[in-house]
Amino acid sequence: MTEDDDDSFADNHAERAQARALREQARAGGLRFEAYLTGDQADWLLERIERGLFHDPSEAVFAIVQNFRELEPHRDLRDALLGRMLDAARADLEPGRPIDEVFDELRRDMAKPRPEPARWEKSAR
Repeated sequence: MTEDDDDSFADNHAERAQARALREQARAGGLRFEAYLTGDQADWLLERIERGLFHDPSEAVFAIVQNFRELEPHRDLRDALLGRMLDAARADLEPGRPIDEVFDELRRDMAKPRPEPARWEKSAR
C-alpha cells in the first residue's frame, strides 16, 4: 500500500483496525467472512459452479484471491487488463441520454423493494 492509498482509505478506520486485530488469528486459523455479490456477479459464479469449475462459492473466492495475489506484483499487466476492461465498458455504453432521465431511472430503481439475496448453504461432504 502506498501513502496515496493510505490517504484514500483513511475514512474506514474501524475496518482497518479490525483487520489489524484479526491478522495474527487469521494467519494461524484462516478467515471466515460473509460476502455479498451483485446479481450479475452471483449469476457468473453460480454458472461456474453448475459447470463444475468450482465446488462452492468459498472455493471460488479462494481461487480468485490467489489469482489476484499472483497478479499484484505485475503492475503493468494489471494496468493493461484495466485498460481492456475500460475499453470494453466504453464500447458497451448506450448512446448518451439526458442526465435528468438517467437520475429519474436510478431513483425509480432505488425506490423499488429489493428481493432477499439468495444464500448458499454449505452441504455436508
